[in-house]
Amino acid sequence: MFSRKDLECLDPGYFEIIYMDDRDVTIMSRNTRHMWYIHNPEYPLPGSCIIFHKHKVSHPYHQHGRSNTLRQAVRLSLIHISEPPRPLRIS
Repeated sequence: MFSRKDLECLDPGYFEIIYMDDRDVTIMSRNTRHMWYIHNPEYPLPGSCIIFHKHKVSHPYHQHGRSNTLRQAVRLSLIHISEPPRPLRIS
């Protein structure tokens, strides 16, 4: 379960908090409108947060990775937002 202290890492100035309970958090970047759903099936065991991501509200989620904590998952989300777009490779 996410603790109250864990949930404090969600900056409401940067993320719009869509949904939050002791096992699930859904947030949206106020800058890019990207969304993350972070699920916590076995917290606090390492590697227990599963991060799902989507680029638009209408798109389906895809698995974006795993993290040990909610704070680490949020940090990974921020890194993803700050990355420049990758060039499209056509084979």
